[in-house]
Amino acid sequence: MADFFQNGVITTLHKLGERPLEELEHELIEMSERRNMTLLLPALYSEFETPAMHRIIEELKGAKYLYKIILGLDRATEEQFHEVRKLMSVLPCQVDVLWNDGPRIKALYQELFHAGFTGFEEPGKGRNVWTMMGYGLTDREAYAFALHDCDILNYSREIVARLFYPIVHQALDFEFNKGFYSRVSGRLHGRATRLFYTPLINAITTVMGPSRYLDYMNSFRYALSGEFAFIRSLARGVAISPTWGLEVSTLSEIYKNTSNRRICQTEIMESYDHKHQALGGKSEGGGIFRMAADIAKTIFRVMAQEGVSFSESDFKTIIAAYYQESRYAIYKYNALSKLNGLAYNRQEEIDAVTIFQEAIQEAAADFYRDPLGVPALSQWITVRSVLPDFSPRFAEAVALDNQVS
Repeated sequence: MADFFQNGVITTLHKLGERPLEELEHELIEMSERRNMTLLLPALYSEFETPAMHRIIEELKGAKYLYKIILGLDRATEEQFHEVRKLMSVLPCQVDVLWNDGPRIKALYQELFHAGFTGFEEPGKGRNVWTMMGYGLTDREAYAFALHDCDILNYSREIVARLFYPIVHQALDFEFNKGFYSRVSGRLHGRATRLFYTPLINAITTVMGPSRYLDYMNSFRYALSGEFAFIRSLARGVAISPTWGLEVSTLSEIYKNTSNRRICQTEIMESYDHKHQALGGKSEGGGIFRMAADIAKTIFRVMAQEGVSFSESDFKTIIAAYYQESRYAIYKYNALSKLNGLAYNRQEEIDAVTIFQEAIQEAAADFYRDPLGVPALSQWITVRSVLPDFSPRFAEAVALDNQVS
Protein backbone atom coordinates (compact mmCIF):
# COMPACT_ATOMS: atom_id res chain seq x y z
CA MET A 1 0.00 0.00 0.00
CA ALA A 2 1.33 3.44 -0.92
CA ASP A 3 2.23 5.89 1.82
CA PHE A 4 -0.44 8.54 2.36
CA PHE A 5 0.44 9.50 5.95
CA GLN A 6 0.20 13.20 6.83
CA ASN A 7 2.71 14.31 9.46
CA GLY A 8 3.94 17.75 10.37
CA VAL A 9 2.19 21.06 9.87
CA ILE A 10 2.06 21.23 6.08
CA THR A 11 0.14 19.19 3.50
CA THR A 12 2.02 16.27 1.91
CA LEU A 13 0.99 15.17 -1.58
CA HIS A 14 2.36 11.70 -2.22
CA LYS A 15 2.77 9.88 -5.50
CA LEU A 16 0.04 7.25 -5.24
CA GLY A 17 -0.12 4.72 -8.05
CA GLU A 18 0.82 5.51 -11.62
CA ARG A 19 -1.38 8.33 -12.88
CA PRO A 20 -0.46 8.85 -16.55
CA LEU A 21 1.63 11.97 -17.11
CA GLU A 22 -0.43 12.76 -20.23
CA GLU A 23 -3.56 12.99 -18.08
CA LEU A 24 -1.86 15.37 -15.65
CA GLU A 25 -0.55 17.52 -18.51
CA HIS A 26 -3.97 17.65 -20.15
CA GLU A 27 -5.35 19.25 -17.00
CA LEU A 28 -2.41 21.66 -16.87
CA ILE A 29 -3.06 22.72 -20.47
CA GLU A 30 -6.63 23.61 -19.48
CA MET A 31 -5.39 25.51 -16.39
CA SER A 32 -2.81 27.37 -18.49
CA GLU A 33 -5.63 29.22 -20.26
CA ARG A 34 -6.13 31.24 -17.05
CA ARG A 35 -2.88 30.81 -15.11
CA ASN A 36 0.40 31.21 -16.94
CA MET A 37 3.26 28.99 -15.76
CA THR A 38 6.93 29.99 -16.04
CA LEU A 39 9.78 27.55 -15.46
CA LEU A 40 13.02 28.89 -13.99
CA LEU A 41 16.25 26.99 -14.75
CA PRO A 42 19.45 28.06 -12.93
CA ALA A 43 22.37 26.71 -14.99
CA LEU A 44 26.10 26.89 -15.45
CA TYR A 45 27.35 26.72 -19.02
CA SER A 46 29.28 23.59 -18.06
CA GLU A 47 25.95 21.80 -17.46
CA PHE A 48 25.25 22.06 -21.20
CA GLU A 49 28.31 19.86 -21.70
CA THR A 50 26.65 17.03 -19.75
CA PRO A 51 24.01 14.46 -20.79
CA ALA A 52 21.71 15.71 -18.00
CA MET A 53 20.99 19.09 -19.63
CA HIS A 54 20.37 17.60 -23.04
CA ARG A 55 17.91 15.14 -21.51
CA ILE A 56 16.14 18.04 -19.78
CA ILE A 57 15.77 19.88 -23.10
CA GLU A 58 14.45 16.78 -24.83
CA GLU A 59 11.90 16.12 -22.07
CA LEU A 60 10.68 19.74 -21.95
CA LYS A 61 9.65 19.54 -25.59
CA GLY A 62 6.55 17.76 -24.31
CA ALA A 63 5.57 20.38 -21.69
CA LYS A 64 3.01 22.11 -23.92
CA TYR A 65 1.36 24.00 -21.05
CA LEU A 66 4.37 26.19 -20.22
CA TYR A 67 3.96 29.89 -20.86
CA LYS A 68 7.66 30.70 -20.71
CA ILE A 69 11.05 29.31 -19.68
CA ILE A 70 13.66 31.58 -18.11
CA LEU A 71 17.15 30.12 -18.06
CA GLY A 72 19.66 31.91 -15.83
CA LEU A 73 23.09 31.27 -17.35
CA ASP A 74 26.25 31.66 -15.28
CA ARG A 75 29.94 31.45 -16.25
CA ALA A 76 29.40 31.78 -19.99
CA THR A 77 31.20 33.71 -22.71
CA GLU A 78 29.26 35.52 -25.43
CA GLU A 79 29.84 32.63 -27.81
CA GLN A 80 28.60 30.16 -25.22
CA PHE A 81 25.55 32.33 -24.48
CA HIS A 82 24.52 32.23 -28.16
CA GLU A 83 25.16 28.48 -28.25
CA VAL A 84 22.82 27.99 -25.29
CA ARG A 85 20.15 30.19 -26.90
CA LYS A 86 20.29 27.98 -29.99
CA LEU A 87 20.04 24.78 -27.93
CA MET A 88 17.03 26.12 -25.99
CA SER A 89 15.25 27.42 -29.10
CA VAL A 90 13.86 23.95 -29.91
CA LEU A 91 11.40 24.18 -27.01
CA PRO A 92 7.72 24.90 -27.77
CA CYS A 93 7.36 28.04 -25.64
CA GLN A 94 9.19 31.35 -25.35
CA VAL A 95 12.65 30.89 -23.83
CA ASP A 96 14.56 33.88 -22.42
CA VAL A 97 18.20 33.29 -21.49
CA LEU A 98 19.58 35.60 -18.81
CA TRP A 99 23.26 36.03 -19.59
CA ASN A 100 24.43 36.95 -16.09
CA ASP A 101 28.01 37.52 -17.29
CA GLY A 102 26.93 39.80 -20.12
CA PRO A 103 27.58 43.56 -20.07
CA ARG A 104 23.92 44.57 -19.84
CA ILE A 105 23.08 42.49 -16.75
CA LYS A 106 26.43 43.32 -15.16
CA ALA A 107 25.60 47.00 -15.57
CA LEU A 108 22.26 46.40 -13.82
CA TYR A 109 24.05 44.68 -10.93
CA GLN A 110 26.30 47.74 -10.65
CA GLU A 111 23.28 50.03 -10.59
CA LEU A 112 21.77 48.02 -7.77
CA PHE A 113 25.06 48.19 -5.86
CA HIS A 114 25.22 51.98 -6.19
CA ALA A 115 21.61 52.20 -4.98
CA GLY A 116 22.64 50.44 -1.75
CA PHE A 117 21.81 46.82 -2.57
CA THR A 118 24.51 44.22 -1.88
CA GLY A 119 25.25 40.55 -2.47
CA PHE A 120 25.91 40.64 -6.21
CA GLU A 121 29.70 40.47 -6.03
CA GLU A 122 30.03 36.73 -6.69
CA PRO A 123 28.02 34.50 -9.02
CA GLY A 124 26.17 31.59 -7.48
CA LYS A 125 22.85 29.78 -7.49
CA GLY A 126 21.33 32.27 -5.02
CA ARG A 127 22.10 35.29 -7.18
CA ASN A 128 20.96 33.41 -10.28
CA VAL A 129 17.62 32.43 -8.71
CA TRP A 130 17.08 35.98 -7.44
CA THR A 131 17.79 37.43 -10.90
CA MET A 132 15.43 35.00 -12.63
CA MET A 133 12.68 35.77 -10.12
CA GLY A 134 13.09 39.50 -10.68
CA TYR A 135 13.00 39.13 -14.43
CA GLY A 136 9.99 36.80 -14.23
CA LEU A 137 8.12 39.43 -12.23
CA THR A 138 8.58 41.98 -15.04
CA ASP A 139 5.96 40.00 -16.98
CA ARG A 140 2.58 40.79 -15.43
CA GLU A 141 0.98 37.87 -17.26
CA ALA A 142 3.03 35.31 -15.29
CA TYR A 143 1.00 33.68 -12.51
CA ALA A 144 3.23 30.91 -11.15
CA PHE A 145 6.90 29.95 -11.20
CA ALA A 146 8.62 26.59 -10.69
CA LEU A 147 12.32 25.96 -10.35
CA HIS A 148 14.52 22.89 -10.58
CA ASP A 149 18.23 22.21 -10.88
CA CYS A 150 19.89 21.36 -14.19
CA ASP A 151 22.04 18.40 -13.15
CA ILE A 152 19.28 15.79 -12.79
CA LEU A 153 20.55 12.63 -14.46
CA ASN A 154 17.21 10.77 -14.53
CA TYR A 155 15.08 13.82 -15.39
CA SER A 156 11.43 13.57 -16.38
CA ARG A 157 9.13 16.48 -17.19
CA GLU A 158 6.76 14.96 -14.63
CA ILE A 159 8.84 16.96 -12.13
CA VAL A 160 7.55 20.21 -13.63
CA ALA A 161 3.96 19.00 -13.86
CA ARG A 162 3.86 17.89 -10.22
CA LEU A 163 5.49 21.12 -9.03
CA PHE A 164 2.96 23.35 -10.80
CA TYR A 165 -0.24 21.36 -10.34
CA PRO A 166 -1.02 22.13 -6.66
CA ILE A 167 -0.47 25.89 -7.01
CA VAL A 168 -2.36 26.46 -10.28
CA HIS A 169 -5.35 24.17 -9.70
CA GLN A 170 -8.32 26.45 -9.09
CA ALA A 171 -9.90 24.09 -6.55
CA LEU A 172 -6.78 24.21 -4.35
CA ASP A 173 -5.38 27.10 -2.35
CA PHE A 174 -1.62 26.60 -2.21
CA GLU A 175 0.92 29.38 -2.76
CA PHE A 176 4.12 27.36 -2.34
CA ASN A 177 5.02 23.78 -3.21
CA LYS A 178 8.26 22.04 -2.22
CA GLY A 179 9.36 18.97 -4.17
CA PHE A 180 10.54 15.82 -2.44
CA TYR A 181 11.78 12.39 -3.51
CA SER A 182 14.01 9.58 -2.32
CA ARG A 183 17.77 9.49 -2.98
CA VAL A 184 18.56 5.81 -3.46
CA SER A 185 20.57 3.81 -5.98
CA GLY A 186 22.43 0.78 -4.66
CA ARG A 187 22.88 2.77 -1.45
CA LEU A 188 21.34 5.69 0.40
CA HIS A 189 22.37 9.19 -0.68
CA GLY A 190 21.31 12.56 0.73
CA ARG A 191 23.80 12.67 3.62
CA ALA A 192 23.20 16.35 4.33
CA THR A 193 19.50 15.73 4.91
CA ARG A 194 19.71 12.33 6.64
CA LEU A 195 22.71 12.88 8.86
CA PHE A 196 22.87 16.64 9.33
CA TYR A 197 19.67 18.60 8.79
CA THR A 198 17.10 16.39 10.53
CA PRO A 199 19.34 15.46 13.50
CA LEU A 200 20.25 19.15 13.94
CA ILE A 201 16.58 20.24 13.98
CA ASN A 202 15.84 17.49 16.51
CA ALA A 203 18.85 18.49 18.63
CA ILE A 204 17.85 22.17 18.71
CA THR A 205 14.29 21.20 19.65
CA THR A 206 15.58 19.01 22.49
CA VAL A 207 17.76 21.80 23.89
CA MET A 208 15.75 24.95 23.20
CA GLY A 209 12.26 23.47 23.33
CA PRO A 210 9.63 23.12 20.58
CA SER A 211 8.65 26.07 18.41
CA ARG A 212 6.34 26.76 15.48
CA TYR A 213 9.38 27.43 13.27
CA LEU A 214 11.13 24.17 14.16
CA ASP A 215 7.89 22.20 13.73
CA TYR A 216 7.53 23.76 10.29
CA MET A 217 11.13 23.09 9.23
CA ASN A 218 10.88 19.50 10.46
CA SER A 219 7.75 18.88 8.39
CA PHE A 220 9.58 18.81 5.05
CA ARG A 221 10.57 15.39 3.79
CA TYR A 222 13.44 16.80 1.75
CA ALA A 223 14.10 20.32 2.96
CA LEU A 224 17.34 20.58 0.98
CA SER A 225 15.83 19.75 -2.40
CA GLY A 226 16.36 22.37 -5.10
CA GLU A 227 12.86 22.03 -6.55
CA PHE A 228 9.96 24.28 -5.58
CA ALA A 229 7.12 26.34 -7.05
CA PHE A 230 5.37 29.53 -5.91
CA ILE A 231 2.81 32.04 -7.09
CA ARG A 232 3.66 35.55 -8.24
CA SER A 233 2.32 37.45 -5.25
CA LEU A 234 4.51 35.40 -2.90
CA ALA A 235 7.65 35.85 -5.04
CA ARG A 236 7.54 39.64 -4.66
CA GLY A 237 8.24 39.53 -0.93
CA VAL A 238 10.81 36.73 -0.64
CA ALA A 239 14.47 37.53 0.07
CA ILE A 240 16.96 35.07 -1.44
CA SER A 241 20.18 34.00 0.28
CA PRO A 242 23.40 34.15 -1.78
CA THR A 243 24.96 31.46 0.45
CA TRP A 244 24.88 27.66 0.36
CA GLY A 245 21.95 27.92 2.79
CA LEU A 246 19.68 28.95 -0.10
CA GLU A 247 17.08 26.18 0.26
CA VAL A 248 16.71 26.48 4.04
CA SER A 249 16.70 30.26 3.82
CA THR A 250 13.94 30.13 1.19
CA LEU A 251 11.80 27.86 3.38
CA SER A 252 12.34 30.30 6.25
CA GLU A 253 11.22 33.21 4.05
CA ILE A 254 8.10 31.32 3.01
CA TYR A 255 7.38 30.67 6.70
CA LYS A 256 7.41 34.42 7.33
CA ASN A 257 5.33 35.36 4.30
CA THR A 258 2.39 32.98 4.19
CA SER A 259 0.28 30.55 6.22
CA ASN A 260 1.22 26.89 6.70
CA ARG A 261 -2.20 26.05 5.26
CA ARG A 262 -1.07 27.48 1.92
CA ILE A 263 2.16 25.47 1.78
CA CYS A 264 2.45 21.91 0.52
CA GLN A 265 5.14 19.42 -0.43
CA THR A 266 4.77 17.07 -3.39
CA GLU A 267 6.51 13.85 -4.31
CA ILE A 268 7.77 14.81 -7.77
CA MET A 269 9.53 11.54 -8.64
CA GLU A 270 10.27 8.27 -6.92
CA SER A 271 14.07 8.47 -6.97
CA TYR A 272 16.30 11.40 -7.87
CA ASP A 273 19.85 11.16 -9.18
CA HIS A 274 22.19 14.09 -9.71
CA LYS A 275 25.87 14.90 -9.29
CA HIS A 276 27.03 14.21 -5.76
CA GLN A 277 28.83 16.87 -3.76
CA ALA A 278 32.17 16.08 -2.14
CA LEU A 279 31.94 15.96 1.65
CA GLY A 280 34.78 18.44 2.13
CA GLY A 281 35.91 19.50 5.56
CA LYS A 282 37.00 22.42 7.70
CA SER A 283 40.47 22.56 6.14
CA GLU A 284 39.09 22.63 2.57
CA GLY A 285 36.21 24.93 3.49
CA GLY A 286 33.96 23.71 0.70
CA GLY A 287 31.69 20.83 -0.29
CA ILE A 288 28.91 19.65 1.97
CA PHE A 289 30.82 21.01 4.99
CA ARG A 290 30.32 24.58 3.75
CA MET A 291 26.67 23.87 2.93
CA ALA A 292 26.08 22.46 6.43
CA ALA A 293 27.72 25.44 8.13
CA ASP A 294 25.62 27.90 6.10
CA ILE A 295 22.42 25.94 6.84
CA ALA A 296 23.13 25.90 10.58
CA LYS A 297 23.84 29.65 10.60
CA THR A 298 20.60 30.30 8.74
CA ILE A 299 18.59 28.34 11.31
CA PHE A 300 20.31 30.05 14.26
CA ARG A 301 19.70 33.51 12.77
CA VAL A 302 16.06 32.92 11.93
CA MET A 303 15.45 31.65 15.47
CA ALA A 304 17.26 34.69 16.90
CA GLN A 305 14.97 36.91 14.80
CA GLU A 306 12.05 35.03 16.39
CA GLY A 307 13.36 36.09 19.80
CA VAL A 308 15.33 32.98 20.81
CA SER A 309 18.51 33.76 22.77
CA PHE A 310 21.46 31.36 22.40
CA SER A 311 24.22 31.17 24.99
CA GLU A 312 27.60 29.47 24.57
CA SER A 313 26.39 26.69 26.86
CA ASP A 314 23.29 26.27 24.65
CA PHE A 315 25.49 25.67 21.62
CA LYS A 316 27.66 23.19 23.51
CA THR A 317 24.54 21.30 24.54
CA ILE A 318 23.14 21.42 20.98
CA ILE A 319 26.37 19.88 19.68
CA ALA A 320 26.16 17.13 22.31
CA ALA A 321 22.51 16.51 21.44
CA TYR A 322 23.40 16.46 17.74
CA TYR A 323 26.00 13.77 18.49
CA GLN A 324 23.27 11.62 20.02
CA GLU A 325 20.72 12.32 17.26
CA SER A 326 23.20 11.66 14.44
CA ARG A 327 24.26 8.31 15.90
CA TYR A 328 20.63 7.32 16.23
CA ALA A 329 20.13 8.30 12.57
CA ILE A 330 23.02 6.01 11.59
CA TYR A 331 21.37 3.19 13.55
CA LYS A 332 18.08 3.72 11.70
CA TYR A 333 19.57 4.01 8.21
CA ASN A 334 21.73 0.95 8.79
CA ALA A 335 18.58 -1.03 9.58
CA LEU A 336 16.77 0.41 6.55
CA SER A 337 19.69 -0.50 4.27
CA LYS A 338 19.93 -4.07 5.58
CA LEU A 339 16.22 -4.72 5.06
CA ASN A 340 16.42 -3.46 1.45
CA GLY A 341 19.74 -5.09 0.57
CA LEU A 342 21.54 -1.75 0.11
CA ALA A 343 25.24 -1.20 0.62
CA TYR A 344 25.90 0.64 3.88
CA ASN A 345 29.25 1.76 5.27
CA ARG A 346 28.83 2.74 8.91
CA GLN A 347 32.34 4.17 9.15
CA GLU A 348 31.73 6.52 6.21
CA GLU A 349 28.52 7.68 7.87
CA ILE A 350 30.33 8.24 11.18
CA ASP A 351 33.05 10.20 9.34
CA ALA A 352 30.32 12.35 7.74
CA VAL A 353 28.62 13.23 11.03
CA THR A 354 32.02 14.12 12.51
CA ILE A 355 32.46 16.63 9.67
CA PHE A 356 28.92 17.91 10.24
CA GLN A 357 29.64 18.35 13.94
CA GLU A 358 32.62 20.54 13.02
CA ALA A 359 30.33 22.52 10.70
CA ILE A 360 27.91 23.20 13.58
CA GLN A 361 30.80 24.34 15.78
CA GLU A 362 32.00 26.73 13.05
CA ALA A 363 28.46 27.99 12.49
CA ALA A 364 28.01 28.70 16.21
CA ALA A 365 31.32 30.59 16.35
CA ASP A 366 30.42 32.64 13.26
CA PHE A 367 26.99 33.39 14.69
CA TYR A 368 28.57 34.75 17.88
CA ARG A 369 30.99 36.93 15.91
CA ASP A 370 28.30 38.25 13.58
CA PRO A 371 24.65 37.49 14.44
CA LEU A 372 23.41 39.08 11.20
CA GLY A 373 25.80 37.30 8.83
CA VAL A 374 25.72 37.56 5.03
CA PRO A 375 22.68 39.69 4.11
CA ALA A 376 20.07 38.19 1.83
CA LEU A 377 19.44 39.64 -1.60
CA SER A 378 16.64 42.14 -1.15
CA GLN A 379 13.00 41.42 -1.84
CA TRP A 380 11.98 42.53 -5.32
CA ILE A 381 9.21 44.66 -3.87
CA THR A 382 11.97 46.67 -2.11
CA VAL A 383 14.00 47.03 -5.31
CA ARG A 384 10.95 48.37 -7.09
CA SER A 385 10.23 50.88 -4.33
CA VAL A 386 13.79 52.26 -4.51
CA LEU A 387 14.18 52.05 -8.31
CA PRO A 388 10.65 52.31 -9.79
CA ASP A 389 11.84 52.08 -13.40
CA PHE A 390 14.28 49.20 -12.84
CA SER A 391 11.94 46.37 -13.91
CA PRO A 392 11.12 47.71 -17.41
CA ARG A 393 14.79 48.46 -18.03
CA PHE A 394 15.67 44.96 -16.82
CA ALA A 395 13.15 43.47 -19.26
CA GLU A 396 14.55 45.61 -22.08
CA ALA A 397 18.15 44.51 -21.35
CA VAL A 398 17.18 40.82 -21.50
CA ALA A 399 15.18 41.38 -24.70
CA LEU A 400 18.19 43.03 -26.35
CA ASP A 401 20.43 40.16 -25.33
CA ASN A 402 17.95 37.66 -26.75
CA GLN A 403 17.36 39.35 -30.08
CA VAL A 404 17.87 36.96 -32.96
CA SER A 405 21.27 37.71 -34.50
